[in-house]
Amino acid sequence: MTRVLVAEDDPGISEPLVRALGREGYEVTHVTDGPSALSAALSGRADLLVLDLGLPGMDGLEVCRTLRGHGSTLPVLVLTARTDEPDLVVGLDAGADDYVGKPFRVSELLARIRAQLRRASGPEHELVQVGGVTVDASSRRVTVDGEEVALTPKEYDLLLVLMRRAGVVIPRDELMRDVWQTEWFGATKTLDMHISTLRRKLGDAGSSITTVRGVGFRMEKGV
Repeated sequence: MTRVLVAEDDPGISEPLVRALGREGYEVTHVTDGPSALSAALSGRADLLVLDLGLPGMDGLEVCRTLRGHGSTLPVLVLTARTDEPDLVVGLDAGADDYVGKPFRVSELLARIRAQLRRASGPEHELVQVGGVTVDASSRRVTVDGEEVALTPKEYDLLLVLMRRAGVVIPRDELMRDVWQTEWFGATKTLDMHISTLRRKLGDAGSSITTVRGVGFRMEKGV
């Protein structure tokens, strides 16, 4: 049974969400503060974390940063009332994989959860290299000029799609379908945020990800 950890202190949000997740067949653990969320996430007994940013004791951003600092690749879906671009960038930099703005439809959140969980269950035996960037799909490790770079699961998925088709312009809707699967309810701002943070994390190599205005993105070969 797939295990979902819900970290939300507002019962008006958490109670219907926990019920809905239970009806969908998930095993749900519910916590109401930051330290409990971090402890439960690090325990290894969750397959996905639904994380409110405004938790008492330790806010959601700090939970996410600390989780990533421990090397965890647990998918993190953030719940936030702050959906301005700077706030979203901060959340993605902290290691979040996706976000849902409050208020939200439960059906939308369930679709986002399914998309996050729909990653390959087994390792892929594949090594992809474009310029100085290398992805080892069997270990999900990314290196730039031999130095390992820590990416969130969604950043990794996005980079791998771009690298596998280096030199080709990939339309926005195609990237959304390939990386976030087909059940997508929002605009492509999430894609822009992920591209932005991915470029920063790759450093100079990030310049190889080119924006093709009005179409999508291309990863240049040999940069």
